[in-house]
Amino acid sequence: MKISRRMDIIKPSGTIAMAEKAREIARSGRKILNLDVGEPDFDTPEHIKRAAIEALMNGFTHYTSSLGLIELRRTIAEYLERKRRLNVDPEKEIIITPGAKHAIFCACMATLDPGDQVLVLAPTWPTHFTCIEMAGAIPIEIPCGETYSIDEELLKSKITDKTRMILVNSPNNPTGGVLSVGDLKIIADLAEDHDLMVLSDEIYDEIVYDGVETKSMLSFNNVRENVIVINGFSKTYAMTGWRLGYAIANKDVIEAMNRIQQNTTTCPTSFVQVAGITALKGPTESIEAMLKEFDRRRKYIVNALNEIRGVRCVMPKGAFYIFPRFYGLKMSSFEVSMKLLEEECISTTPGSAFGTCGEGHIRISYANKFEVIVEAVERIKRFVEKYSAV
Repeated sequence: MKISRRMDIIKPSGTIAMAEKAREIARSGRKILNLDVGEPDFDTPEHIKRAAIEALMNGFTHYTSSLGLIELRRTIAEYLERKRRLNVDPEKEIIITPGAKHAIFCACMATLDPGDQVLVLAPTWPTHFTCIEMAGAIPIEIPCGETYSIDEELLKSKITDKTRMILVNSPNNPTGGVLSVGDLKIIADLAEDHDLMVLSDEIYDEIVYDGVETKSMLSFNNVRENVIVINGFSKTYAMTGWRLGYAIANKDVIEAMNRIQQNTTTCPTSFVQVAGITALKGPTESIEAMLKEFDRRRKYIVNALNEIRGVRCVMPKGAFYIFPRFYGLKMSSFEVSMKLLEEECISTTPGSAFGTCGEGHIRISYANKFEVIVEAVERIKRFVEKYSAV
């Protein structure tokens, strides 16, 4: 059977080789310490689950508007006004999607033409690259380092007459870095000066530490009409399997994205949208407890890894990842991750999965139990001491 040429664009997940190897090792009876997962290890709060169950039992199991429930869109608009002081029209400027990933896909397909260039602040989540390429556009990496901060002159130098968009992901996956307000303003001003779109993935905006405050790209009025914000419920509310995301943009972009959604997924799951309303309106104690535990793990693992000769790890400001550099090992990031898995049964993600500037690093998720993290650090130390060249 012939497979289409466009499938050459869609690369396998950057973690697939690791996942397959991890399953193979697990089948042999060895215990895997999973530090590769991009999801909270906490359960979805009870009041959110109850809302979905009640909707199901009440027969709320049919199609909704392809834009999503107007009640959920209004709740998101109220949330943005309360939390971010943003004024968004729920009727025309919000679309609900089955996961934030689908929102990114629809946004790229709706706004990018073949040959367009997208300046991608990197390292970043592999799906960002793939969605750009699926639209026929070309991602141009702008290295932001392990702290995820902007070199203004470098960013300016990469703008050409083919540049169409800047892609931002703050708080960042994989580094946990958070762009400063100054960095965000640089992006907004450049977008205004060169009439560029800004695709801002803000899925981790509520997962920040040390008093850090995040600012949405929608806050910059000079570029508001050119901004597409992606967000969702997976990370903040531990709802990864529920597949519920949304996008905010000007009415023309939302209308175009809606046409794509109408012809692909039709609409998000009806009763899951009801759960989303409850999540935004409900109590926040479970979120606060999750963040407190993430913070404890964050501080422990960063400090512990920095005590290992040949390892450097920046303290992240957000999300639940660290991106340590193994400068004492003469191996690629893929080799480091694979050997950690084969020899120490620790599953991580090679930095090269997040772009070329991720090489030399591995991504570690601390969305796992504290005792697992403690054990993993001891195994990593043993591994580094075995292979270190410093």
